[in-house]
Amino acid sequence: QVQLVESGGGSVQAGGSLRLSCAASGYVGNYACMAWFRQAPGKEREGVASIDIHGTTTYTDSVKGRFTISRDNAPNTITLQMNSLKPEDTAMYYCEASSWTRCTAVPLSRLSYNYWGQGTQVTVSS
Repeated sequence: QVQLVESGGGSVQAGGSLRLSCAASGYVGNYACMAWFRQAPGKEREGVASIDIHGTTTYTDSVKGRFTISRDNAPNTITLQMNSLKPEDTAMYYCEASSWTRCTAVPLSRLSYNYWGQGTQVTVSS
């Protein structure tokens, strides 16, 4: 059974940093694409950052220069380093993964993923 488990969320003041991790299990092989999404109360889930098996990354404009997505040495494990956090970054952050053979042309669209985790809360206070 495929399972994605996020960790590392918490509360921090504006300007602070957090590091999220996602460990995927139950899948034989490497996920072609993995990504972080977030959902704030009353808003739709949005793509934050993605990374493919070759290390190619994509970021939404609002986090460019502040967030970094990376793959760990452990198989199917990714992290999201979040610096210079802002109150508008407050949301539930979800890890998502694609088991298809290659990434789609829209790596920040939920349609590009077929597995996701339960989420970890990030709260940034002003």
